[in-house]
Amino acid sequence: MLLVGLLFQVRTSYSQIDTSYHRNELRYSEYMDLVGKHNLDLVAARYEVSKAEAAIEIAKVFADPVLSFGFSQDHEGNLATGHGVDGGVSETIDVFGKRHARIDLARSQHELSKALLADFFRNLEAEASEYFLEALKQKQLFEVKLNSYQTMKRLAQADSIRLKLGSIMEIDAIQSKLEAASLFNELLQSEADLRNAMIVLSQVTGTLKTDTLWTPDGNLKFKQRSFLIGDLYKTALEKRADLVAALYTKDVADKALKVAHKERHIDLDLSLGIGNSYPSAATGPTATTISGGIAIPLKFSNYYKGDLKLAQFQVAQSEVLYEKAGLQIRSEIAQAMQKYLAFCKQVESYDHGMIESAQNVRKGKLYSYSRGETSLLEVLIAQRTYNDIQQSYYETLFNRAVALVELEKAAGIWDISF
Repeated sequence: MLLVGLLFQVRTSYSQIDTSYHRNELRYSEYMDLVGKHNLDLVAARYEVSKAEAAIEIAKVFADPVLSFGFSQDHEGNLATGHGVDGGVSETIDVFGKRHARIDLARSQHELSKALLADFFRNLEAEASEYFLEALKQKQLFEVKLNSYQTMKRLAQADSIRLKLGSIMEIDAIQSKLEAASLFNELLQSEADLRNAMIVLSQVTGTLKTDTLWTPDGNLKFKQRSFLIGDLYKTALEKRADLVAALYTKDVADKALKVAHKERHIDLDLSLGIGNSYPSAATGPTATTISGGIAIPLKFSNYYKGDLKLAQFQVAQSEVLYEKAGLQIRSEIAQAMQKYLAFCKQVESYDHGMIESAQNVRKGKLYSYSRGETSLLEVLIAQRTYNDIQQSYYETLFNRAVALVELEKAAGIWDISF
């Protein structure tokens, strides 16, 4: 019974593997809050909205008036007969609403930039959630590896005692030590995978420090949720940020076409000037001249209609892309739903006693081995089967959680917590 006592004194402790990092527990809600505030990609994306706001101010600018000054000197042969000075101001007048059309276009582009930012955050939420789930999975797999290693380590220690007592052969003692060493190597790799997953969490939250890592505080297990695919379609078509962005892309294309039409109209240049001439005393008195004028450009360039055709093609393209976005949404929801339901069924199969059965087999083999009623090989097979089932279970839990994330992302809803 010495072996049985040693085998079941197993405790999980990260400190047995690596103490070079401070680990801070981080709940999912806290993690997502950090992502929303400090993720550097998101911070950079927000500047696109600010740039679009600045573009509205640029579109509001009027054409600057032009001041002009001149000086003239009159000569008759080598004799100066007088001089003159003049000044004036000219201004380009928008008489067909070009400025107003450009402002409307800039405002539509601003709304588009906000919609694109919302879509960026929608994708970031899903991506960041999957990183968190990956870290949770690696944490669970590390627990499996650690418990497996500690169990085999206890077994190897017990076999060393039993070898000295002459109750087992030397080959069995060597085999158990080799198995413990092999599991320790797997444990080191698992610990490295967990550490890397935690480093990613720090990177995504914009809080990466060389001596501190975020440890996910959560669970891959959750109550299975039910969805009606028709409701998901309806919600997505109303709320999906990328569909809203596609709608604003249509609006921007329409406004750009309007601007292209406006730009083909003429602008009027109005001018007003005043001049004084100062002849010599012998040739006459001082004279003042007031002048005004209007300049009308001849728009021969309007013969070429490439700008209009380009804008018209962009309108037609935006309409096709909007229709494609709606179709893509339906396809994404249907596929995500199938994947989610499939993984839910797989989780149910594990929850119906697979893990408990494998654990009971392992315990039974260990007990029989302690009494000399079974071979070490049977114990190792039972241990490996138990490990494989546990690992597959956590992989399936992870896949189901990721499938839920993808389904809610596709539907444009977000009420997830782990």
